[in-house]
Amino acid sequence: MSDPHSEEAAAERPSPPDLTGAQRQHLRGRAHGLEPVVQVGQAGLTDAVVQAVDQALAAHELIKVRLHRPEDKRGTAAALAERAGGALCGLIGHTVILYRPHPTRPRIRLD
Repeated sequence: MSDPHSEEAAAERPSPPDLTGAQRQHLRGRAHGLEPVVQVGQAGLTDAVVQAVDQALAAHELIKVRLHRPEDKRGTAAALAERAGGALCGLIGHTVILYRPHPTRPRIRLD
């Protein structure tokens, strides 16, 4: 059984979409009522956190992640998006909004 977060799995994952400002705004609006599904604790961006974010993005496409007192929240948000293969849609307080369409059955349409 292969590790879904290895370099090979990352190479198979499509790159995050390039979003326009209007698309980011639309996604932030859709995320408004969502609760954070992953929390980044004091240990920071561990492999387990990235794996949890990757699984949540695969299941939901649009998620919120709560950061616990990050030293550099913008840097942490960008690193999390990059490592999980998602697009950073917004950062509100200590909450990161990430989006990654399902590779075969996307549910959120960005027109």
